[in-house]
Amino acid sequence: MDSQSQETCCQGHRSDLSIESQEGGGFICLVCLSNLMNTPRSPTVHVSYALSHLSLHPLLPFHAQFLVSPLVHALSSFDDQPIACQLIDVITALCHAHDVFPEFVLRVSDKLSSGALAWSRKQFYMLHCFGVLLNCQTNNPYVHIKDKDALISNLVTGLELPNEEIRGEILFVLYKLSLQCTHTDGDGADILFAFCPKLLHLSLEALIKTQTDDVRLNCVVFDFICLALLTILAQKGAFIDAYANEVRIMSFDEVDDSMQIADGPCLNILFAEAIKGPLLSSDSQVQISTLDLIFHYLSCEGTPAKQIQALVEENVVDYVFEMLRLSECKDQAVNSCLEVLNIFSTAEQAFRKRLVVGFTTLIPVLHHVAEVPFHPVQSQTLKLIANCISDSPEIVSTSQVEEIIPVLTKMLKRHTDGEVDMLPETFITACSIFIALLKLPSFHGTSNLATSVQEASKHAVLACLSISAKNPSLLLYSLYLLKEAYAYSLEAYSTCKTSCMELRNSIVDICTSHLLPWFIMVINETNEEIVLGVLETFHSILLHCSVIQATEFAKTLVSSSWFSVSFGCLGLFPTEKIKWRVYMMLSSLVDVLLGTDTGQPIRDAALCIPSDPLDLLFLLGQKSSHNLELSSCHSAVLLILHTAALYDDRLADEKLVLASLEQYILVNSSNFQCGAADSLTMMWLVNLYSLYRSLAEKSYQIPYSQEAERILFHLVTQNDWDLPSAEIHPLSLRWLFQQEKISNAMSHQILKFCRSNSSNGTDVVQWKSSQTINDKVIAELVAAGDNYGAALLVRLWIQLVEQEAPAYDIISVVNFMETTINMLPAASDQLCLHGICNAIQALFYSSSYSSSTQTFTAVSFLLFNILRSVHPEILSDDETWLAVTMKLIDYLVSMVAVCGWTHESLLVINIFSLILQHSTNKVLLEASKAIVLNASLVSTINSTINEVCSKGPALIECDEGTCTGETLIFLLLLHYFSLKSLHTVLPGAVDWHNLLNPSNSKQSLPMINIPCRDLCRLIHFGSPSVKLVISHCLLELFTILSNQKNKEDEELECSMGFLLSTMAILEGLVFYSDIRVAMNCGLCLSMILEWEKLDLQERRITTAKNYWCRLIVDEMAMSLATPSLASESFINYHKPAVHVAVSLLKLDKIPEWMRSVFDDPCIAGIIGNLGPKNLSTEMVLLFRELLNSELLNAEQIASLNHVLQACRKYRYTNTSIDDEHEEKMFTKVDDLGQVRQYLIHLMSSQSLCLDNGDKRLLEEIEMFFRTLTVEDDR
Repeated sequence: MDSQSQETCCQGHRSDLSIESQEGGGFICLVCLSNLMNTPRSPTVHVSYALSHLSLHPLLPFHAQFLVSPLVHALSSFDDQPIACQLIDVITALCHAHDVFPEFVLRVSDKLSSGALAWSRKQFYMLHCFGVLLNCQTNNPYVHIKDKDALISNLVTGLELPNEEIRGEILFVLYKLSLQCTHTDGDGADILFAFCPKLLHLSLEALIKTQTDDVRLNCVVFDFICLALLTILAQKGAFIDAYANEVRIMSFDEVDDSMQIADGPCLNILFAEAIKGPLLSSDSQVQISTLDLIFHYLSCEGTPAKQIQALVEENVVDYVFEMLRLSECKDQAVNSCLEVLNIFSTAEQAFRKRLVVGFTTLIPVLHHVAEVPFHPVQSQTLKLIANCISDSPEIVSTSQVEEIIPVLTKMLKRHTDGEVDMLPETFITACSIFIALLKLPSFHGTSNLATSVQEASKHAVLACLSISAKNPSLLLYSLYLLKEAYAYSLEAYSTCKTSCMELRNSIVDICTSHLLPWFIMVINETNEEIVLGVLETFHSILLHCSVIQATEFAKTLVSSSWFSVSFGCLGLFPTEKIKWRVYMMLSSLVDVLLGTDTGQPIRDAALCIPSDPLDLLFLLGQKSSHNLELSSCHSAVLLILHTAALYDDRLADEKLVLASLEQYILVNSSNFQCGAADSLTMMWLVNLYSLYRSLAEKSYQIPYSQEAERILFHLVTQNDWDLPSAEIHPLSLRWLFQQEKISNAMSHQILKFCRSNSSNGTDVVQWKSSQTINDKVIAELVAAGDNYGAALLVRLWIQLVEQEAPAYDIISVVNFMETTINMLPAASDQLCLHGICNAIQALFYSSSYSSSTQTFTAVSFLLFNILRSVHPEILSDDETWLAVTMKLIDYLVSMVAVCGWTHESLLVINIFSLILQHSTNKVLLEASKAIVLNASLVSTINSTINEVCSKGPALIECDEGTCTGETLIFLLLLHYFSLKSLHTVLPGAVDWHNLLNPSNSKQSLPMINIPCRDLCRLIHFGSPSVKLVISHCLLELFTILSNQKNKEDEELECSMGFLLSTMAILEGLVFYSDIRVAMNCGLCLSMILEWEKLDLQERRITTAKNYWCRLIVDEMAMSLATPSLASESFINYHKPAVHVAVSLLKLDKIPEWMRSVFDDPCIAGIIGNLGPKNLSTEMVLLFRELLNSELLNAEQIASLNHVLQACRKYRYTNTSIDDEHEEKMFTKVDDLGQVRQYLIHLMSSQSLCLDNGDKRLLEEIEMFFRTLTVEDDR
């Protein structure tokens, strides 16, 4: 348009229909433009140029209404792609800028609905424009379409065209229409449904015919493709209606499902073929969209099972598994695949074969989903694996088992650790898989999975115990897993013993440490299935575990009052299933505790006996004559009550139980008299009756039936029952031993026990609450004193001697007594109180046993053990002990005369030593006199000692390992104890000086007499053991002489040469390696130095000529003053020398060299080395004498005072003052070596050199401070 003609264009059109050109200088006439676009022959260059100016003009929206029709017409007129694109751009711009969108939709849809253009390129552009309009997100184009049916009909028809581009545009338009036609027309039905059968077929065919991924990819990218359309239709149920329609047609035409319908295949087959290609597409989005389509296709409500089965049979599952295999475990693909496979799994029979093929693909997926808490398809993955293992266990290989098990174990462990990372159904499925795998033969071929099984079973149970109330089914499955793991540990034991044993131990530990306490705590809140599961698990362990492990588990159960718990279960769940399980488990529990098949009565009567304990007691009180079923029930009830009672598990009130037992005894007494009751049943009855009678007497007075007691005692007396092999409660046994009326029967049972104990060896295993009778049980009764146990033993021994019973019986009784004393030394008191010495006397004076060395040895050891353990006040000084002693003396003298010193004769010597030891407590005085004054015995002993002393230096070879050395030691020990006892046995009758001066013959009494000269010879040449005993003898002798000298102020009748030689021997042993010998010799030497007899020779002895005394003191002082040497053990080593130094310091005239030894540097060094921990009593004694001798200066006293104060504080703070109490270590003594050790220990414990610990030290410190106070006062 010329810029000069402002009113009209060159064609005469008005100027108000013109717009100014953007380039300036001209106008564009819209009418001319419309004519240009409506003329098909218009040059495309002109049209393109005009459209380019039009699309950029800012005033275009004000004339948009005028351009609607021309633009639509132009779009249908030109077959040029660039022009079409420009037209679509202009239309899009107008729709966005002005409210002409409805009119464009109307006109374009009319064009497509009319079908006037047929299917051409022009139609393609129109379709594309319509698709762009439908894609508008701000408007709803569907409401502006006038003839929807015609439009959709034309579009569906167009899908039959062979052109891929047109089909793609049609699919896009249909997809958009399917999204937007949510509003229904008229009758309320989706308008697309009328065309669905054909639309579905054509869409699926289009999907099949497409040779490239373009259409599929475009659908994923732009949401306008066939898969998206089919998915929308599947969500709306179009496939279900179409399938139903096909079924009706097939039914009507009587055609097979696999035959052609109308002019094409059936929908299921077509669908299967259509999705196979997309499933293997190289584009993951296409694959996921396909899976989404399958999911909606199969998951719509009302989807028939045949529809799912058809896809499975068409191998679609294989394609899904292949896609899953290639997915690299990407979440989106994994989730979609598993959701589809989960639906396919409903077609069980058809799917099973495909699942077998895809099983290997699922294992990597399991690894992936197991790592992610609450993974969306975790449960589906486990379910598929579980189904495959369950349906086809033979296909699971060992390597696959080794892959799956650790994954499941890790899942269960993480669940137990507090990470709630799986749903309940997932947990159940995981346990189910584990259980199924444990049953596989391939699992038993692995030897490295027992640890995983152990962890999994433990974590599964622990995870469920805390949440069992919320979801009890979880605990059931964990219990199933626990039982199966236990079964596996039994079956695989032969191939991997160690790991299976650890697994079994772990399972038992789970049951005892976790499951049992939890079960007892929540039994009132749980359900029947849980109770059954727990009972079955425990029962399985009792049935199949090893004897030791089953016994330990059974003890754990009964220690938790399992019988009460069991009847609690029966009360809460009174069903036959619970009742049967409870009684079966109780019978197995009894088998384990009391012996194989002991629980059979419970199994036999399980269906007949009631569930309530009170009903059991009522049943027990019924008469059972000629009623085998009732007799069986009675046995079962007695066994249940008996076993529960053994473990202190009271099932009913004690009064009721006792009354029921008495009623049972009274009404069934005729059965007992005719022998109808077997020994086991009778033993159960005896145990129960005795126990409840004992409890009645302890707690309160309950009237009892004397007739029932009489009948029971008659049973005990007349029947042949075996108490040693019975299981009986300690209270029951004690009550039986308290009944004098059955003492004869109990004596017979003790003899049975002694016989069995002697043949089977000693059993000292004691159970906590109840036990089979063993040594410990009987020993406690014998030692208690509240029953006839000790009296029965003594009476039994006397009866056996009187009846001249076989020596074997007597030895068995004697050995049992010895065992009893070794266990409980207090039993000696009871045996002595009830006349054990009478029994020994009867045996010794019986001619039937005089020649039996074995019997004599056994009795001698018993006598020795009695004497070493009995309290002195229990012993009586009667003629019986004297008679026994005389018999022993006669035996000893004759035996030595004939055979020399034998094992038996030395044992008698040791018995004499203990008799003499007891005499110091003023008991057994007559027996002791008989020992020390018997001329034959004294002569035998003295001659032996003289013979040994004559060996001289060869004595060193006579140690305890030789016959001579052993004999010498025991004789020296006897000499020691005779020295100890003579004060009491023969007060004032012994002239002790004769031991110092053997030439003096004033001694008129025959006695064991080893002169001091011989003692010195023995201690010098003897072995270490001889030196030890001799040192104690010398110490005892010098102590007696010192006491006598001080008391009677007598002069010692001995030569100076003898004393000097004795001192020389003692001085040489002050630093002996055995501190006991050194201490004894040091004390002896100190006593000699203090005797006033030496006053005349004091200068000779205490001057520099006595080099040994000076050497001893000098060595001690120098060592104690040396820094870093004065340890506690080092100071102990110098204790003997301290006593020598103290004695020298006590002399009226202290040797001059003592002052040079204990000079200021020496004393300061000794004090400097002392501390609270290493200060000894002897050191305090030394400093007290140094203080008395005025050898300490003020500074030294101050330092010493500080050390003593610190020591006293330390002792009061860290240790007990009462050190006089010494725990008595009572060990078994049954050979001469142990006898020797015991006597040496007894001798050493009585020595003056025994350190009494802190108490003596504190007393010596107190004396030092008192002495210091006296000095200060001066």
